[in-house]
Amino acid sequence: MNNKFFNDAGIIAIGSRLRMLTEAITNEAAGIYKLYEIEIQPKWFPVFYALSRGEEKTITGIAVEIGHSHPSVSKIVSEMIKAGLVIEKKGTVDGRRTLVALSKKGKGYADKIKDQYADLEQAITTINAQATHDLWKAIEEWEFLLEQKPLLRRVTEEKKQRESKDVQIVDYQSNYAAAFKSLNEEWISTYFKMEETDYKSLDDPEGYILKKGGHILVALYHDKPVGVCALIKMHNSDYDFELAKMAVSPLAQGKNIGWLLGRAALNWASRQGAKKIYLESNTLLKPAINLYHKLGFKKVVGHPTPYERCNIQMACDISKNQ
Repeated sequence: MNNKFFNDAGIIAIGSRLRMLTEAITNEAAGIYKLYEIEIQPKWFPVFYALSRGEEKTITGIAVEIGHSHPSVSKIVSEMIKAGLVIEKKGTVDGRRTLVALSKKGKGYADKIKDQYADLEQAITTINAQATHDLWKAIEEWEFLLEQKPLLRRVTEEKKQRESKDVQIVDYQSNYAAAFKSLNEEWISTYFKMEETDYKSLDDPEGYILKKGGHILVALYHDKPVGVCALIKMHNSDYDFELAKMAVSPLAQGKNIGWLLGRAALNWASRQGAKKIYLESNTLLKPAINLYHKLGFKKVVGHPTPYERCNIQMACDISKNQ
């Protein structure tokens, strides 16, 4: 084994190292079968073991039991049939079902292989006793942890966390007016159509939002505006501000920018003494709805809206965090 490569690469090469270990054990397994005069291929073992209990089984049943795909099991069974180890039968209850079972030769191997199992188990137990870590238990732990949260999801979260460190949330200035409008126009036009109320706020953010007591935040990624959101002052007894006009450039998505903008907006509102924040959205926008839930928003009903695209209203009580 190329220890220098693995020492240099470290744990990021875990897939390659496990694959090499698997190949080494598989190659050894071929020799072990030969030692006991068992003529089966190592890759057949899971299917052979599943059938060695004497039950007739379907391809689907075997696939579920051993955790392989249906095509993989079907291919292995075909190879084992060709080798004379497995036979096919029609189901006695349902003649349309094809069942497979060990042939006479296969059953003979099932009896003969018991000594191999015992010797192999003892050899592996000895390795475990000599090793600092129990590989079998470690594999079980890794399988459990990856089932709870797959590696791809974990890496995606790390990527977001790293890239979000390069994101700055700043207060709106007049030089961000074009970005505020273009980002929102791009986002709205992708899913819906621009409406009259959109133009009012996007064409004159200072007059429509800022001068009326609202606020606008801009997300900068490497000093370039890639995301925006606004807090529009509401004049009613239920809510203090509406979280609105949140948009992130498609080129900058996946960097936690929506979350950073949302948190910054709620923190700003809290500093103004606000208690409740309101927003409007559309249930087609599942990632956005999930973000709002994560920020603490819950579904509400009954508030009038000027937008045709709105089919869900949400509110967040930020007084609990003050």
